[in-house]
Amino acid sequence: MTDTNAIAPIYPGAFPPPDVEADGAPDYPTAPLNLTLGFDLETYQIPIDELMPSKKAADGVMTTRMFKQIVSLIREIGLIEPFSVIKPDPDAVGFLLLEGNLRVLALKELGHDVAPCLIARDFETYTYNQRINRLSIMQEHYMLRRAIDKGVSKDRLARAFSVSLSTINSRINLLHGICPRARELLNGHQFTPDVTRHLRKMKATRQVEAVELMITANSITAAQAGRVQGRSTGTDRQARTRNDPGPGNVQGCREELWLGTAQPGRREGLSDQACGQ
Repeated sequence: MTDTNAIAPIYPGAFPPPDVEADGAPDYPTAPLNLTLGFDLETYQIPIDELMPSKKAADGVMTTRMFKQIVSLIREIGLIEPFSVIKPDPDAVGFLLLEGNLRVLALKELGHDVAPCLIARDFETYTYNQRINRLSIMQEHYMLRRAIDKGVSKDRLARAFSVSLSTINSRINLLHGICPRARELLNGHQFTPDVTRHLRKMKATRQVEAVELMITANSITAAQAGRVQGRSTGTDRQARTRNDPGPGNVQGCREELWLGTAQPGRREGLSDQACGQ
């Protein structure tokens, strides 16, 4: 049997049972909206030795970049979300992890003895692993900018995410020199900071054209942005029309983007003159 003395609630008394005889007692709903609670209301501190992984960790996972970032984040700001565990057998020792196998390994590496846990009432792991939303690079940019505005230093952000200071600077200055219309078009798309590095070398109208071309080609990459920028050097090329056969026209860039995306084998044989026609 598990030693119940080793398991203690983090906030004891936060959800006391309602006393109908006492005046002014909180009236907790017993069945909110006719739904069944998925977890106990209390958050418990459970010894890490009693947390059993739900799956075996892959070989070498503790040397990966993702695991190192998890360790750095917990070391810098602590554990953000409690673990989800379940008691598969009331008479068995320990709890089964429903989510957080890598974070438990990170806590062990950092020397922690206990971990905050939510005890689930249903043996279900699909939601934790699949129903998540990935941050786009622009959402990441706004998140970092907000943290900087609230007083968080760049050095601490770099330590928390286990990246270099230059990486943090590139994310913070992601949209510097990008016109509002190009930002609106890029919103919701995934791309690297090198894309905006090429875009900020163009004028505002050319930035919008370049982004529209890359979205049409379904390839928002630094290589594609570099090709458009190569056709846009010089102030005179910004005003060329679509029917102009010069190297800065939009039609030539669209053909080049299509050839570079759909037929990668033909890219090496294209000349600058052919791309501008």
